Amino acid sequence: MAYKGWKRLALGVVSASALLLLAACNGGGGDGETSTSGGDAGGSTTLKVDVDPRYSDYVNEIIPAFEKEHDVTIEINERDMFDGMEALPLDGPAGIGSDVLIAPYDKVGVLGLQGHLAEVTLPDDDRYDELDQRQVTVEDTVYGAPFVIESLVMYYNKDLLDQAPETFADLEALSKDDQYAFENEAGTNTAFLANWTTAYQYIGLLSGYGGYVFGENGTDPTDIGLNTPEAIEGITYISEWYQNVWPKGMLDATSSENFMNELFTNGDTAAVINGPWGAAGYEEAGVNYGVSTIPTLPNGKEYEPFAGGVAWVASKYSKNQDLAQEWLVYVTNAENSETLYEVTSEIPANQEARKTASEKDDELTQAVIEQFNSAVPMPNIPEMNEVWTGAETLIFDAATGNKTPKEAADDAVQFIQENIEQKYSSQ
Repeated sequence: MAYKGWKRLALGVVSASALLLLAACNGGGGDGETSTSGGDAGGSTTLKVDVDPRYSDYVNEIIPAFEKEHDVTIEINERDMFDGMEALPLDGPAGIGSDVLIAPYDKVGVLGLQGHLAEVTLPDDDRYDELDQRQVTVEDTVYGAPFVIESLVMYYNKDLLDQAPETFADLEALSKDDQYAFENEAGTNTAFLANWTTAYQYIGLLSGYGGYVFGENGTDPTDIGLNTPEAIEGITYISEWYQNVWPKGMLDATSSENFMNELFTNGDTAAVINGPWGAAGYEEAGVNYGVSTIPTLPNGKEYEPFAGGVAWVASKYSKNQDLAQEWLVYVTNAENSETLYEVTSEIPANQEARKTASEKDDELTQAVIEQFNSAVPMPNIPEMNEVWTGAETLIFDAATGNKTPKEAADDAVQFIQENIEQKYSSQ
């Protein structure tokens, strides 16, 4: 079952204009005195909710019970999640913003530290585990309620493989099969492909080798672990795929994912690493695909992708803070989270609903949930923006041979460090 209406989250990639806007409005109007909701002077009876279009059907289904219980009107503002985040720093202080909205986990901490989000309280009902809570916590403050989880997984063509590869040794052996020789480039093979030009995709491999982004559970930007000996070992392994196995097109960051997906849907590739967003295209193309966790790495460790997803957050500028808190608790409870899965096929963060979803006969759901158990929280501090930029060409530099894996990693880390010092040292 492909995610219904699922669209890829541009995790860690907010437009430059959005970042400038957030920085310019850092902390502005953070006293919560500005009203963002309609109603009379005695108190608003309207809660304004920003809803990304892919969640509209779900939210509309659960609205009536909340409105009745709280004697409130829910006013829906349907717009792209990133548009809502971008508008918050200006719309909030102007009194025209929404009370609650959705944000990817790596932006929750950023928006919170910049003074745009209200501190919230998570229910003490075991709906979240420690990993879930870390996704929305920064500097010991909780700024959101986990809503949806996601993770990279492995897709494989059931018409080509009897079962999912279990180890990278299996993938290496598969890539020696002439059936998958790439006819346009002698000596190359497309049996297995992964878009490791993108940091979001390859950092999970480096983490499996022992590398990391920031120390202290992703909260210490002075400790960057992308050039440790362990991380360099992972970079070296990735480079070997590009240098010894894959066609040159896999190194083009602008087209490598499309290249990979085209070969997979054409039956020229047996297995790929991708996120839940890949399922709809594979299903539409008629691929008889299966889904599993990512195979065990050559060092015997698990691939540790970022724990992705989105959370509900409350605007710091809203006068309806108590009602916004109630909404966050309501929209993420077990019953509504099960409805979320039924309507959208997206996997709820709520542990009880997640367990229910895992019991469904759906390989994608089961694989994402299982892979999520080995995932690591994506750092949600502002300095993470510099990692996306600094690590952008790391694999390209190493895989082309322009630099050794160590040189590529050292240069990337130096670039990240310099940008962090320049932009954040005075804060």
